[in-house]
Amino acid sequence: MNTKYFDLINQTYYFPQEEFTLNKDNLQFHNIDLMKLVEQYGTPLKFTYLPQISNNIKRAKNWFRNAMEKNKYEGKYYYCYCTKSSHFEYVMNEAFKNNIHIETSSAFDINIVERLMETGKINKNTFIICNGFKRDQYISNIARLINSGHKNCIPIIDNYEELDLLQAEIKGKFKIGIRIAAEEEPKFEFYTSRLGIGYKNILAFYKKQIQDNKKVELKMLHFFINTGINDNAYYWNELVKCIKVYIALKKECPSLDGLNIGGGFPIKNSLAFEYDYQYMIDEIINQIKIACDEAEVDVPNIFTEFGSFTVGESGGAIYQILYQKQQNDREKWNMIDSSFITTLPDTWAINKRFIMLAINRWNDTYERVLLGGMTCDSDDYYNSEQNMNAIYLPKYNKEKPLYIGFFNIGAYQETIGGYGGLHHCLIPQPKHILIDRDENGILATEVFSEQQTSDQVLSILGYK
Repeated sequence: MNTKYFDLINQTYYFPQEEFTLNKDNLQFHNIDLMKLVEQYGTPLKFTYLPQISNNIKRAKNWFRNAMEKNKYEGKYYYCYCTKSSHFEYVMNEAFKNNIHIETSSAFDINIVERLMETGKINKNTFIICNGFKRDQYISNIARLINSGHKNCIPIIDNYEELDLLQAEIKGKFKIGIRIAAEEEPKFEFYTSRLGIGYKNILAFYKKQIQDNKKVELKMLHFFINTGINDNAYYWNELVKCIKVYIALKKECPSLDGLNIGGGFPIKNSLAFEYDYQYMIDEIINQIKIACDEAEVDVPNIFTEFGSFTVGESGGAIYQILYQKQQNDREKWNMIDSSFITTLPDTWAINKRFIMLAINRWNDTYERVLLGGMTCDSDDYYNSEQNMNAIYLPKYNKEKPLYIGFFNIGAYQETIGGYGGLHHCLIPQPKHILIDRDENGILATEVFSEQQTSDQVLSILGYK
């Protein structure tokens, strides 16, 4: 009978896959021996595989290049990294090896931009797209950047007051964009995004506050769908409305030459994941070109702001199963050596799914289990794996330690989890390592941060 954990995975999914392979009894991720990491660094352990950041940037650039060539699209494409996905320097250093641009969302982002300029990672030709609701410090930081000569810094107007606030602090003429407040999906809690200005109000706003304003130059229309870029009627309907606004605005505003379609590329969250990136980009470029050609206006340069897509698939976490609790005749709880609320907050906050696989013991028989974290909180659990209704793992055996991995967790988890700060029930932040390859493909690892200590936690709490 096919009762091994390997048999379960192999008959449920196409396996092995590009990034997941097996070496005898142990899982490999991008040909990294994960059990060797466990033996060297212990658990709980977080890691970032830096080459995957560049890999995904190159993939997206190639898809857009193919689509533009196929559709004879005469505009340019600009890949921007959405910093809120992960602000860490090691992410920025890897991302900016690829001649990309940057999108910010708050005041301190500008301080990061200035540091990147000081170290030569970006320059004054780099586009800095400033999103988000802007008040005092953010306005001042944007103004400082533009006043220092960074002419490709483009604040995206989110509300009617922001333009006046920017003009009060910026010297001379500067570029701006306008964000469209997209309509949310019918099942959403409200009708219209809180971000941006409504479709029907943008042209009137332009004529009233921008058209005859000698101090500002409108360069970009910004569009983002909260649920991402998906092949469904809702997305295509919103895209068409956005293109119509662009065309109407372009006819009144010759300087407008950029359309920012935001982020929203999904990342792999299951071994059964399927998404035709090239088709989606082809269709987006095609629809923009057809509409602009029919209206006899020039096609816009295309900007994207991929965050999760850039960094998400680079991250992983490894835990040890410490103990199994048989709570009734049906439920077995495998307890991990950390907390889901602390280290994978999206699993708790928005019920997000990540790829979860056993690291070792693939040739052992499997069982159905639930996964529990270490805190005394009833919500600290993970009980839904990929497209199945339950988790299946090699059978617990006190004499044979079992390790599990969560993959493609590189976006948002550290900032939402409060990196370097306090965590729920004072569960310490785990050790984090960086994994890279040299030009010969040789792996190198280094510790980015050690596991949080009690002294660090007590200091934050004021126990001197």
